[in-house]
Amino acid sequence: MDFSKYTTKASKAVLAEFNTSLQVGLNEDQVSVNKKKYGLNEISSNKVVWRKILFRQFKSSFIYLLLVAAGVALILGEQINAAAILVFILINTTLGFYQEYHSEKTVQLLKKYIVAKVKIKRDGKDQIINSTDLVCGDMVIVETGDVIPADLRFLSAHNLFVDESVLTGESIAVSKQDEPLNKSTEEIYQAANIGFSGTTVVSGDGEGVVIAVGRQAAMGKIAHLATETIRESSFEKEIRKLSNFILKMVSITLVLVVLANVLFKDTPNFAELLIFSIALAVSVIPEALPVVMIFSLSQGALHLAKNKVVVKRLSAIEDLGSIKILCTDKTGTITENKLTVSDFYPSNLKEEILIDACLGIAPSNKVIKGSANSFDVALLSELTEKHQEKIKPFVFLSEIPFDPGRRRNSVLVKNGNSCNLIVRGAAESVIKYCKNLSPLEIKKIDKWTKGMGHEGKRILAIAKRKCPKNTEYKISEEERDLEFVGLVSFVDPIKPSTRAAVEKARELGVKIKIITGDSREVAGAIAYQAGIVKSSDDVLIGEDLAKMGHEEQHEAVDKYDVFARISPEQKYRIIELLKEKEEVGFLGEGINDAPALKIANVAIVVDSASDISRDAADILLLKKSLEVIVDGIKEGRRVFANTFKYIKTTLASNFGNFYAVAVVSLLIDYLPMLPIQILLLNLLSDFPMIAVATDTVDNQELKSPQGYNLKEIALMATFLGLVSTVFDFIFFAMFSRGGSQVLQTNWFIGSILTELALIFSLRTRFVFFKTKHPSAILSWLAAGAACLTIAIPFTAIGQKYLNFVAPTNYQLIMIASVVATYFVVTESVKLFYYRFTNHRNLAEIKN
Repeated sequence: MDFSKYTTKASKAVLAEFNTSLQVGLNEDQVSVNKKKYGLNEISSNKVVWRKILFRQFKSSFIYLLLVAAGVALILGEQINAAAILVFILINTTLGFYQEYHSEKTVQLLKKYIVAKVKIKRDGKDQIINSTDLVCGDMVIVETGDVIPADLRFLSAHNLFVDESVLTGESIAVSKQDEPLNKSTEEIYQAANIGFSGTTVVSGDGEGVVIAVGRQAAMGKIAHLATETIRESSFEKEIRKLSNFILKMVSITLVLVVLANVLFKDTPNFAELLIFSIALAVSVIPEALPVVMIFSLSQGALHLAKNKVVVKRLSAIEDLGSIKILCTDKTGTITENKLTVSDFYPSNLKEEILIDACLGIAPSNKVIKGSANSFDVALLSELTEKHQEKIKPFVFLSEIPFDPGRRRNSVLVKNGNSCNLIVRGAAESVIKYCKNLSPLEIKKIDKWTKGMGHEGKRILAIAKRKCPKNTEYKISEEERDLEFVGLVSFVDPIKPSTRAAVEKARELGVKIKIITGDSREVAGAIAYQAGIVKSSDDVLIGEDLAKMGHEEQHEAVDKYDVFARISPEQKYRIIELLKEKEEVGFLGEGINDAPALKIANVAIVVDSASDISRDAADILLLKKSLEVIVDGIKEGRRVFANTFKYIKTTLASNFGNFYAVAVVSLLIDYLPMLPIQILLLNLLSDFPMIAVATDTVDNQELKSPQGYNLKEIALMATFLGLVSTVFDFIFFAMFSRGGSQVLQTNWFIGSILTELALIFSLRTRFVFFKTKHPSAILSWLAAGAACLTIAIPFTAIGQKYLNFVAPTNYQLIMIASVVATYFVVTESVKLFYYRFTNHRNLAEIKN
């Protein structure tokens, strides 16, 4: 339901619409009618069925490939291989199931913000009912500490302040009124006579008629966005593309191999050909990829945990490394989320201004913790013992609470026989009643006020006058001929680490954007102080964004880095638009952030975030700082770099062997490598491949976001695959005359050693001796795999069960020579490839 139309409606018109009254409320018949018409005050959701979620985890081409690989391994009697592959599948699906099932239950946490009980008026009597039984037209009574149960149009309000930070992100409690507004507004922060579901009454009391319940209320709309949004991470999308790519390439090649054997061989052994073909397919599948990813991601998660960052979804680490835009709400993340006193005017009267400003606080608010007014909290925290002694003799008499229309509050205090009226509020609403200000002084005040406003600081003006003692009068009649005391400015300071974090992000190619419900001036000033924008005026407000067309909105979200007065729906829209071009991370904490968190590529929250935001998040910060996120981005890029190394290396090597073995099978009457030998080759090479997850990473790899570029993977697999194929043919030419066992044994040794060499070549984009040293684990496992590969043909098991023969010293020397030459060639091809692609990318940028 649109709350804006009720902002300008008179009380009588609102009551008439819902067939209710202020004195009586609804009767039982009207409750039934309104319940059918408008629904109940609850957020409905589809039941989460765990079986469906579990079944979805298996809808992946990559999982299909692994299942086929496991089946083939079982057919060939390789139970260990089959078990290992099934463990990979189990780990993958378990993690996916846990994350998806957990996120599906988000709506349960939203229900916590629909309060359990509520005080209403029905049939002329005050009643306490379950909040879910509220209907439109009910008269709701709210007091200090209450959570507003539905959207209300206030019909009475006394000193009523509401904390709307869960919806707007603004840390200042807002004053509510019961009078209609002069013009309607669709912005939450401007709706001064509307109480929104999920917000909290921090002082005063009021009564309002329910205008929207359940999913039609403000909280319900957020629930709809948060729970209806299905997020698929960039990591998951890219892996799906990769597995589809491998599946298509392998399928096409296998069909060609089978057809060629049928056409060019007189009497092919179909059973043997089928098993050989499936074994070939398995040899190409990077079945250790899940282990590499999980190992690498787990290492990243442990590293982040040491820096107070908790990862809820492992793949989010890699997604984090891919982001190009980090959007954040300013409150509690960039700023301290605590108003502090900044400046006084005149500066030489600081003590007098502070004491009079504190005298203007009603006794009910003179408690720092839980104060309804954050300005009062800041003022009280400035008081020294000396100041408190000066305030102590004053006795509170009466007050006029702050009112949005008056934009000031007045407090009458007494000290002995002397009475003082203290008036505090917006500068323009106080200064006009002051008699001791010359035009020149007013100009100075205006200049100071504008300067503070430009810096995003909030201003409180203080004035006073002595009143006749022992006289009965109305305070409002004494708000005249005031004596100007001074001005106080307040600021929510940025965190000490913010500027450094922004600069680090810029070095990593990450753009930071602020999206907040706070004012244009405050948001612009904070962004300027943080180094996000060059001018505090470069701010787009939600109202202007809403008026734009789709293309204009696209241009606006790209152009601006600061968005102010943004509603939860607009925040969602901004992330949605940015995601169409770039990978986007979002850092938030309030309920109003939940939809944006749900749609972002990476959802990040601080530890004090609302339950719904914490549940929608991928990453939880135990330390409120942008700096830890920037460090997380670097860690994500390290994880990505190592995973990408594995993919490029294993595909280039596997495809090279795949094509060579497939072609050679057409040239000879026996299999160039037995299926069991192919699987053993795969297993031995996978151990050092898995260790790639622990490898060091070049600094160059961390300076910009990376992605699973299928084009690059295909080109690398093609170029280096061709190199591997050529060298496989060299092995064939060198050892085919010795018979099947000699060829199979030496080709097996050569294949593994060339694959190990390829790891040390492709682990960097640069010349291998000009990069960081490989990790110790990678080096030792590679050395172990090489020794084991050479040793197996000399063993009885290798000769009896694997059909190997012991190679001669001359053959080993020949293999070593070919492997060394292979390493030099792959290094040359790699350097040429990256030099070529870099030149091409620069040319594209210039054009």
